[in-house]
Amino acid sequence: MSISALLWRYYLAFTLILIAIFSGTYRLWDSASLRLMGSPKVEELLQSEAFLHGSYGDINPEKYLGVNGGFAVLDGELNQVYSSSPYLPRIDTEDELLCIREYDSMYFFSSLSFRTEDSKQRILVSCEHYEGDGLVSTDAALLDEDLRVLEGSLFPGKREFTREELGYLTGSWSRDYLLERTVASGPQGERLNVLFLLPQYSEEYYHTALQQAGRLWLLAIPLYLAATLIFIRLLNRHFRLPLSKLKAAILSLGVGESPSASGCGGPEELQELGRSFDRMAESLRESQAETQRLEQQRSKMLADISHDLKTPVTVISGYANLIRDAKLPPEELSKYLETIGRKADALAELVNSFCEYAKTEHPDFRLDKRETELCEFLREYLAEKFDEIELAGFSLEADIPEGLSLPCRLDPFQLSRALDNILSNSLKHNRLGTLIRVSLRQDRNMLLLTIADNGSGIPSNLRADLFTPFAVGDSSRSKGGSGLGLAISARIIRGHGWSIRLLEDTVPGTAFEISIPKQPGP
Repeated sequence: MSISALLWRYYLAFTLILIAIFSGTYRLWDSASLRLMGSPKVEELLQSEAFLHGSYGDINPEKYLGVNGGFAVLDGELNQVYSSSPYLPRIDTEDELLCIREYDSMYFFSSLSFRTEDSKQRILVSCEHYEGDGLVSTDAALLDEDLRVLEGSLFPGKREFTREELGYLTGSWSRDYLLERTVASGPQGERLNVLFLLPQYSEEYYHTALQQAGRLWLLAIPLYLAATLIFIRLLNRHFRLPLSKLKAAILSLGVGESPSASGCGGPEELQELGRSFDRMAESLRESQAETQRLEQQRSKMLADISHDLKTPVTVISGYANLIRDAKLPPEELSKYLETIGRKADALAELVNSFCEYAKTEHPDFRLDKRETELCEFLREYLAEKFDEIELAGFSLEADIPEGLSLPCRLDPFQLSRALDNILSNSLKHNRLGTLIRVSLRQDRNMLLLTIADNGSGIPSNLRADLFTPFAVGDSSRSKGGSGLGLAISARIIRGHGWSIRLLEDTVPGTAFEISIPKQPGP
């Protein structure tokens, strides 16, 4: 999993947990507020299993009606079937039941007592209901001191009220409770009248209840902190352990050990970082090994150069001292001078080889490539070398296609030098009469130039390092040669974008194959 996917996953999970924390806290607060402030749940009570089966005594009224709430069940004849509270009044008449407000009704009754000019007491009872943002009066009745209806009407045909009926109607029968009614079905489907005793709280009580319920929000703080700590630990586990492993691998690499960080775990980016670190460490080990190899090669090169320069310089210096001191017989002077000349020529050839190799290895070495017809170039080159090879006691055989145009971009001077070194290697290390064969053929999209001989071949222990500088036929270097000729040839040929290899299946003799990509036609 990537870091972005991991962070999104944790972010969504953390958000959902926060929503759950605050939602749960709100539910607790809402439930506590309703319980403390006595918001009734009449529908839940009527739909409870106990009520539907008539097991009224199994019902906890405070669960549905608030603290000190209660209910009573009356049958169709107003006989009391059950009452959960002693504060519930006993209803004996239909008129009394009619004066009890229906549960969830939008109508409210209120009373106002006053005296007339002749000091007679009157009671004004009004019926109001909510309309818009306030109460609107709909009906009213004027009662005398004996609660007889003087004017108006609240209930059709009712001309007087009892004290109990007026108390039930206006809610003045108790300061602590409200009384409401509804109709329900009994266990056998019979019609029941249910009275509800609902606590009536003061403003101070509501204020205290809200404060008590509000303290539940304090639970959200430790829950939020706990969730935050859990997610921090989870993120720490996903990132800290892999980073610790990467750090340990870096420290181990610093002290020369071979660490591995590919199994560090964690997100995909950290795992890829671990794999990249392993690749870097492997490249570093290979680079160190290559540096060590090059250092050994440099040391060997310096030793070889010293040896190759020391031998002719020593001979020249010794013979020159003998001639200077006049210690040689006159008849041997020419022989010693001839030896000095040969050694000087060998030394010049060796120095020239060093210079040529240095040029090809220099970063500024560039080939002057020109559009050249390859077959024509090879024929001209071999024609120039023919006499030299014949005079050296060798024979040359060429197989260059006639009448075929093979355009190629090459540096004539440098390519001639590369071919010279290959041919010189054959002339130097083979017996007289050896046949040298040069051929050019096409193979799909490649041109294959082969330079072969039927001589003594190259020892198997030298084949792997054949194009390595200073590689010669014997370790004592007594046969002469700098060991740079084939290295220079390989550098020039590869500089053209070509390749050179020693064919393995040439027995007897030696064969070099130069692979040249065919240039597309016009």
